[in-house]
Amino acid sequence: MNFNLTQIPERTAKPRTHGLTMVMDKGLSINEVHDFMSVSGPHTDVVKLGFGTSYVTPNLRQKIEVYQSYGMPIYFGGTLFEAFLVRNQFDDYIAVCKDYGISYVEVSDGSISIPHAEKCGYIEKLTKHATVLSEVGSKDAAHIIPPYKWIELMRAELEAGASYVIAEAREAGNVGIYRGSGEVREGLVQEILTQIPAEKIIWEAPQKAQQLYFLELIGCNVNLGNIAPNEVIPLEAMRIGLRGDTFELYLDKK
Repeated sequence: MNFNLTQIPERTAKPRTHGLTMVMDKGLSINEVHDFMSVSGPHTDVVKLGFGTSYVTPNLRQKIEVYQSYGMPIYFGGTLFEAFLVRNQFDDYIAVCKDYGISYVEVSDGSISIPHAEKCGYIEKLTKHATVLSEVGSKDAAHIIPPYKWIELMRAELEAGASYVIAEAREAGNVGIYRGSGEVREGLVQEILTQIPAEKIIWEAPQKAQQLYFLELIGCNVNLGNIAPNEVIPLEAMRIGLRGDTFELYLDKK
């Protein structure tokens, strides 16, 4: 860091296995990627090209190569996986990932219905090609999944080979583990944590209040996802008690 401060919690070091910050890139330009990496690269662990944006992004290959030049893992949003799958193009999806040198993949079923055993089968197949992040939860706010089912799905997907399970929230943070207002479904989260290791869950948390909730619940090395590029530095400051919201969290209470 830039100077010495005592009573700063210890962050895991890159390459991290937990304490991850996953950023959603919804359409940064190549110049913006350079700027983003120069400032926030040290605090970013993986970048998602959100939903299906990679299909319409100009100069996609060059953009991916820029991220890779900084040693940054990237992956296509789960919606793109589902778009290939619903069109019976699973093998094409694998070929595209290989062609672009993508080493992470997201398996999700937030927009389409996939029998769970079949979804686990896709996870197993993809682990032969890439690190798999498996998303649990629906993008349909009316589809409420009970806590025991979240646990059952997460456990099965980790057993199928997913390195992490992602708790769905969408880019706005208003479905899945959140109510429509963005409020955390606290009972759901706490029940999940009785059965699934926190180190294996990436909580989508685009809103500051959501990030704060998980920092207070799990600690500075919680895995957080769907972070906006311009929110990485503010989040890192909040993780270690250098933002008003967490200022007293790590101070000695003497």
